Amino acid sequence: MATPASNVKPTPPAAGGTPPAAGARPGKPADRRLRADDILKLMVADGLIPQAEAERVAKSRTHQYEHPLELIAAQRWKSAKPPGKLLTLEVLVEWLAGKLKVPYFHIDPLKIDLTAVTATMSIAYAERFRILPVAVDRMTLTVATSEPFVRAWADELEQMIKLDVRFVFANPVDIRRYLGEFFTLARSMKKAQETSKGDVSLARNFEQLVELGKHGHLDANDQHVVHIVDWLWQYAFEQRASDIHVEPRRDVGLVRFRIDGVLHQVYAIPQPVLIAMTSRIKLLARMEIVEKRRPQDGRIKTLSPEGTEVELRISTMPTAFGEKLVMRIFTPEVAIRDFADLGFTPDDRDRWERMIKEPNGIILVTGPTGSGKTTTLYTSLKHIATPEVNVCTVEDPIEMIEPMFNQMQVQPVIGVDFATGVRTLMRQDPDIIMVGEVRDRDTAETAVQAALTGHLVLSTLHTNDAPTAVTRLLDLGVPPYLLSSTLLGVMAQRLVRTLCPHCKKPTDPPDDETWRALTAPWRADKPETIMAPAGCLECRMTGYYGRIGLYEIMLMTPALRKLVTHDADDRAIREQAYKDGMKPLRVSGAMKVAAGITTAEEVLKVAPPA
Repeated sequence: MATPASNVKPTPPAAGGTPPAAGARPGKPADRRLRADDILKLMVADGLIPQAEAERVAKSRTHQYEHPLELIAAQRWKSAKPPGKLLTLEVLVEWLAGKLKVPYFHIDPLKIDLTAVTATMSIAYAERFRILPVAVDRMTLTVATSEPFVRAWADELEQMIKLDVRFVFANPVDIRRYLGEFFTLARSMKKAQETSKGDVSLARNFEQLVELGKHGHLDANDQHVVHIVDWLWQYAFEQRASDIHVEPRRDVGLVRFRIDGVLHQVYAIPQPVLIAMTSRIKLLARMEIVEKRRPQDGRIKTLSPEGTEVELRISTMPTAFGEKLVMRIFTPEVAIRDFADLGFTPDDRDRWERMIKEPNGIILVTGPTGSGKTTTLYTSLKHIATPEVNVCTVEDPIEMIEPMFNQMQVQPVIGVDFATGVRTLMRQDPDIIMVGEVRDRDTAETAVQAALTGHLVLSTLHTNDAPTAVTRLLDLGVPPYLLSSTLLGVMAQRLVRTLCPHCKKPTDPPDDETWRALTAPWRADKPETIMAPAGCLECRMTGYYGRIGLYEIMLMTPALRKLVTHDADDRAIREQAYKDGMKPLRVSGAMKVAAGITTAEEVLKVAPPA
């Protein structure tokens, strides 16, 4: 795990006449709290706000806010200095840290060793002085405070813990929030570990894992375990995670979040607590808790801290050290995003809508796992699902529950596979059918028959690009004449990370070789400047915030249909598709690089060469 010290931002020396540095304590001056009047005078002197506004707030005398910076942030002023940045609480904290010569610290709960820092003091002591321990090593304890000139407690604490105390200045709202959460979570973790001792031995290999499945499980309803699971979900939602991985290892369990397509390790959990957490999640997902020898699937519906409904798709897998659990997070707005939000250009949208508005035929979306195929299909179905049509889906598993669709779950154990599901849907008077995936010949032929009988069929396929989908279906055994007459088109897609809008900065364009790799076989002019990642608090210092799609849309034209034969050639199909207006995935990416949305490195990482 990253050390919290990486969150500390060095500050420049302040202008003359500022109070003494909070960390130094020379001469031990008398303690005093920050006052709104003093901060407002500093802001006026620094040219952030006009004198009249400062006087107005100074006279308000409100006791609504616990800290003067909260009062000032509530005014929602924009800085009088270019570029007129909104003076949020976090911006004010960072600015004031610079003026007071105190190291600025942003509290990131996922980068703090809660067990270590909460062992340095009690919650009563932390609450008494409104301080929060954020890092500890063999020599130093780093403490976040929003009152840098209240420091009499530091001498007492140094004597108790035999460590040097280092001050950092942090957001007062964050300190209050995390003060309770850190200590409560650490206590829950400790109590859960103590409760689990003796309940069950650790599963260190597969043989013991089988025995564990036969003999029992930890108490999934223990209040401490409940709190830990709730904490895990809360932070996953706040950090925009798309997946939560709970992974057993030899001695500890790891929790990792996938954020913008990249996995981040966020916590190490004792093995007994991890087993109890897994049991709790399986209980809520209506899985068999004692069955740990075979994979299981389930789903949970919950609420985010903001009250938004969130659905979690749960999957378990037996491993050498215990059950690995992955939770995929779905929010309702994912299924109702606009095509522009997904990354469609006007030309992409025009080509795609031409296909999905056809009365019958097959439309395929291709790409690897996690490339956004399901989101594209759900968005498209929502776009064309009206009260006048019957939309039916057969999925494995049902990714998102949508009231406007009639959704069917594949159940291979009882003989309900994709092909059987499509045959069932055919007797349900459908207008539009969505098949989760074309995996075998039976499913492919059934989908073709559905298209021949007047239905619009949408499905996914695992191929690298759009033209390869044609030969893939032929390899599965679909007769060329049937494929030629039913296939409306294919869209390949990938997801790339988008640059953080809060911190991206101009830079030089890619070199000629890189630009040629992006735009071949097309020839697009290289932009004079592009944007590059920088890193800020909004994007967790990664430089990227969110993801967007790259699309390669191949419409089946008369010229392409002639190439659908038993000895069809990928290269010939691809070249004809280019002539008919299909843009390769990398060209789609190059357009987004030129528009300052992403970087060439991101595109080359996910998009195959044309």
